[in-house]
Amino acid sequence: MSDPVARPPVSLALRCSRSLLSPWSRLSLLAVLLLGAATTVVLYEPQRLLAEGWPPQVAGAGAVVLFGVAYGVCTAAFVPRPILNLAAGALFGTQAGLVAAVAGTVLGAGISFTLGRVLGQDALRPLLRGRWLKAADGVLSRHGFRSMLAIRLFPGVPFAAANYCAAVSRMGYVPFLLATGLGSIPNTAAYVVAGSEAGSPTSPAFLISTGFIVVSGLAAAVVVWRKRHGLRAPAPAAPQPARTLVGAAGRADD
Repeated sequence: MSDPVARPPVSLALRCSRSLLSPWSRLSLLAVLLLGAATTVVLYEPQRLLAEGWPPQVAGAGAVVLFGVAYGVCTAAFVPRPILNLAAGALFGTQAGLVAAVAGTVLGAGISFTLGRVLGQDALRPLLRGRWLKAADGVLSRHGFRSMLAIRLFPGVPFAAANYCAAVSRMGYVPFLLATGLGSIPNTAAYVVAGSEAGSPTSPAFLISTGFIVVSGLAAAVVVWRKRHGLRAPAPAAPQPARTLVGAAGRADD
């Protein structure tokens, strides 16, 4: 009988690489990156640079492209999009500002989606055990474009949360980015127009855009309140099984 072949020992470098590339190690790296981004935003407020400190010598199409890239990076770092949209309108006007803002929105969503997919999906998908989490994951995975389009059109859903939830699901890149670009246009356009017309607060364009922002925000608040009220409502009692006539007659004879 031949002796069993001894397995070669696993090298320290291989074990370290496996540990560093494990799902939980990548999730920890994602948490560190997000915490660092949020801290940077709180300490340095990069949105002020885009709104107030834009270099005057940077102009034209190059400025729009540069602003779009900066918009995307800031959005991935949790800078509020309404501030960036107002800045885009104030700096470039309605048309160029809308192009820069939508392009930056798609770029920022793509960065967040990639980080969540590469660093967080493998560790978080096994945790999708609750009924609501499984339902949300199923909708995003099976109807990616339609679901994400509705989320982007609804102003009450946080931008970053939608990005990372979509990344954990099995939604593809193309439906995610396409739905993000199309669904973000109405709300983004309202803020860009408001920013471009901020110097004329009595103009029809400013009043219409401001009214759209207020109405959409109130509608989102009402929908969220109704959803929370429905979740808190007690579940209806299960109907009791009807007793048969034979069983009832038998108990009446006792």
